[in-house]
Amino acid sequence: MNVSATDLVGELKLLRKGRGISVVQLGPRVGEAMRAAFGITGSDDTAEIRRKLTESLVGLAGSLPDDLRTAALAAFGLHEQARHPFLQARVGWVAKALDRDERTARRRIDEGIQRIAELAVSAQNGQSEPAYPSRSWHTEELRVALALDQQVPEVFEVRRVVADADDIEELDLAVTLTNAGKRRETMVGNDLEVDVFYGGRLAEPVMESSERFGLMLRLPKPLARRARHDIALRFRAKLRHPHYVCVPRHPVDLFDLHVKFPRSVPGAIVKLENVFQDDARDPAARGERLTANESGEVHVQFRNLAPGFAYGVRWEPADVS
Repeated sequence: MNVSATDLVGELKLLRKGRGISVVQLGPRVGEAMRAAFGITGSDDTAEIRRKLTESLVGLAGSLPDDLRTAALAAFGLHEQARHPFLQARVGWVAKALDRDERTARRRIDEGIQRIAELAVSAQNGQSEPAYPSRSWHTEELRVALALDQQVPEVFEVRRVVADADDIEELDLAVTLTNAGKRRETMVGNDLEVDVFYGGRLAEPVMESSERFGLMLRLPKPLARRARHDIALRFRAKLRHPHYVCVPRHPVDLFDLHVKFPRSVPGAIVKLENVFQDDARDPAARGERLTANESGEVHVQFRNLAPGFAYGVRWEPADVS
């Protein structure tokens, strides 16, 4: 069945009503367009339908801008902080989360649903293309754990790269590490320690700006086109501003970030997505508010990162009242 985005939008708008994805009688909400787009068959029971819808919607929403993803997931009742039993309550939550009025929140929800439908139809028709094509290499997965409860903050990074050309011999890596401090000082070589656990040999870091290190990783052997390669690194640095962001030079399909705060958990934690690097340190830069769990941790994911833009987390220093 050929699915049109218009038909799929109509069915998705019906799905968002009431309890959304958690509605008890889910089957009658699922029309022919959703069944075709999300691989739902006549033999699927309610639990399987719910699983397929959840995985499909969350996956497609992952490539949307932060505000549209938040709005769409909340509308369907898929956002963990917006599982209210009525759509109107979820719209109100979106308005607060985005710092907008409810009319604007509804527009963001509609825009998010429209984009999800377009992506689903493109994928079904085999028209999906990389969001940011690369001529050399790109990162398929970047998984990072940032420990702020250490004497010197530590970052553990596991990355899987894919060669988009033949004879890729080295990787120029780019991750921004900073923390609290109002003065703009020049970093020096001993401000950053890097250990390679596996996957290559690191050349001497080179200062590329007053705050940015160039890190070149020499691979054990050249990669052929479409070859995958895993690396693991550890960074230690005294951060200068209260944020951690990844600013990729090459496309990144998935960035998974865990941040563990010390016992004095910040009062305000904000998710930053697709912002200018200098805006990451600006308290006025808006983003989704996050809440640390009982262990003082937050977990965020980003998909289809645009090279040159910042993605990560900003927090308010514990001593700020």
